[in-house]
Order: sequence, then C-alpha cells, then structure tokens
Amino acid sequence: MGQKAIDMFRACIPLFQALSDPARQDIILLLAENEALTVNEITEFSSLSRPAISHHLKILRTNKLVTIEQKGTQRYYSLSIETSVAMLKELIQTVEETCM
Repeated sequence: MGQKAIDMFRACIPLFQALSDPARQDIILLLAENEALTVNEITEFSSLSRPAISHHLKILRTNKLVTIEQKGTQRYYSLSIETSVAMLKELIQTVEETCM
C-alpha cells in the first residue's frame, strides 16, 4: 500500500472515532434535518442527558463536524461536514488508486 494511502488512513482516525458512536451519529442526522439546535433542543430528541449531549457535541466540534453560533444567551449547533466529507472522498480516491 502506498504511503499516501497510509497517511490518509491515519489522518482520518479521529474522524472515524468521532463517527463511530451511535449517539453522535444520531446528533449528526438530527442536525442534518434542522438548521441549528441548542443543547436543550437536541436533548429533547434523545434519551441521553444534557451533559452527555454536551460531551458528544464537544467531540463533534473538536472534529469540525459541528459549529456553534452564539445568539444572545443561547448557543446553536449546526452541522458542518464539508471538510470531513472532502477528507473521506480523498481517502476513497487514494484507496481506489493504490489498492484496487
């Protein structure tokens, strides 16, 4: 396998880890259906506690899968997956070129 493919796989590890959790998958899908939601609004759609939702949102934010916009006293979370999708597409392309 080429070094580029190995490097791409390694670069995607944090993203794979962030996407591997079902609760975070649910949050991503929920945000895909809504423009922006607060932690409390996300919690209404989940069986998880508010602190658990906040923890998952922090992981998603760290991996640049969501962004935050402050409006007054509320923080609104929005999906921001363009960079991650581009990274995954590059990984797929690299694997196709070097492994198939």
